[in-house]
Amino acid sequence: MTEQTIDPKSVDKDWWRGAVIYQIYPRSYQDSNGDGIGDLNGITGRLPHIASLGVDAIWISPFFTSPMKDFGYDVSDYCDVDPMFGTLSDFDVLVETAHFYGIKVMIDLVLSHTSNEHPWFLESKSSRDNPKADWYVWADPKPDGTPPTNWLSIFGGPGWQWHPGREQYFQHNFLVEQPDLNLHNPEVQDALLASVRFWLDRGVDGFRLDTINFYFHDLELRDNPGLPPEERDDSIAPKVNPYNHQLHLYDKNRPENLAFLERFRALLDEYPAATAVGEVGDAQKGLEIMGEYTAGDNRVHMCYSFEFLSNHRPSAERVVNVMEMVDEKVPDGWACWAYSNHDVVRHPTRWDLPPAASRAMNTLMMCLRGSVCIYQGEELGLGEADVPFEDLQDPYGIEFWPEFKGRDGCRTPMVWDNSSQNGGFSAERPWLPVSHQHLPLAVSEQENDPGALLHHYRRTIGFRHAHKALKKGAHSKVAATGSVVHFTRTHEDETIFVAVNLSGEPATLDAPAGEWHQIGQELGSAAPGWDGKLHLGPWQPALALKAQ
Repeated sequence: MTEQTIDPKSVDKDWWRGAVIYQIYPRSYQDSNGDGIGDLNGITGRLPHIASLGVDAIWISPFFTSPMKDFGYDVSDYCDVDPMFGTLSDFDVLVETAHFYGIKVMIDLVLSHTSNEHPWFLESKSSRDNPKADWYVWADPKPDGTPPTNWLSIFGGPGWQWHPGREQYFQHNFLVEQPDLNLHNPEVQDALLASVRFWLDRGVDGFRLDTINFYFHDLELRDNPGLPPEERDDSIAPKVNPYNHQLHLYDKNRPENLAFLERFRALLDEYPAATAVGEVGDAQKGLEIMGEYTAGDNRVHMCYSFEFLSNHRPSAERVVNVMEMVDEKVPDGWACWAYSNHDVVRHPTRWDLPPAASRAMNTLMMCLRGSVCIYQGEELGLGEADVPFEDLQDPYGIEFWPEFKGRDGCRTPMVWDNSSQNGGFSAERPWLPVSHQHLPLAVSEQENDPGALLHHYRRTIGFRHAHKALKKGAHSKVAATGSVVHFTRTHEDETIFVAVNLSGEPATLDAPAGEWHQIGQELGSAAPGWDGKLHLGPWQPALALKAQ
């Protein structure tokens, strides 16, 4: 087991503020034992690549014991590693090696639900009067036998499943095989927090909290109101999913969650510098919830919602709108930005970005106030893979095919070299096919190309780390002039001006008043012209440091 030997007085408890976090989907990162599935030892072997990016931390998607109905997000043992991924000893080696490289380790905690094969649920479903009878959300049917409420599952159909043994329904926000825990029960909270402590004691530096706003349900079991078509948003669920037809007031987003998050934070604060980032899955109130959950210093450190994970490509006007809403709704909290992850179409495809645009969007993200998550393969510019129906693994995609193809296209294996059809991921057939379009973008190919996107990511991450204003500073009012988004970031004695042209056409902007020095030339930063203007080429940034 990894021991914490660092003097707490020397630890930066604020390391997460402005950090760059690299998300790893372990099934698809690196197979070390030839079974076609990525594993913990594979991640350990690839830590030199991760370290070369300059990131602060890794976030590893679930590797806990699981029947894998939802690929690890259906946990059957919170305190062990599924044999598919290795052992607890393998995890300890991963943590120790990551720390050797100066990389912190965050793991994905799924606290809103478990697998239906978890021992807790097996006991809970056995009767109405067993010790864990109230550990899950059980309810009697309506007099006509129909479900207790109109709540829906994100994965399609009702959010309730009948259990003949108890003659009751249990709630499931996701798959039928993922029953929802009843966090109104203090014993459930205690058990979950014990698993949090288990991983902190093994040296984990923090957590990504899956579906953080789904932890509690309405005890009165009230129906959700409907949403008119003009108010529906497909950022959380695909357009074809009727889940979007409701305003989810009662099946999630409950105020009781705040007290639990304070218990969770108090536990983290017992450790030198543990942190957490919550996933807020809500189309209508995402930023408002982020503000509530990150307010003060006794809840979660940071959250991300889906503003930049949606299908709307961020124009300058859109960026301004989002940042203004953050200023309004998250005044003393902290956001974490992401363009891609394991649940959404990769952003070069989702936004139809040419390579220059991918560079510009990355530069912008590394300059925004907040922390940053980048998803494996994003540094290579991987687009969404086209996975044929016969190769699909994701139950979400199988349910809504062909209108929605699911999440497999963003989960295909990482490409390390172009020497074989499996891209260096595995010697055997991978669990998902490697996209042939990804192979020319493999790490080995880009390492040898100074102009490759991989090197741009290294430069922008390095640029962010070199300037305290970009990591932890405040920002001025974010503004848009045509296609250019611009603002300043300030921390202590450092002020940086940032402008990024989010267009394929040239743009002109007034140079900032005062004395400034051009920086970021390695990122293609534009210099002021003799006319006092910034002349930006397509997708070009302008970066400057204010003279002291």
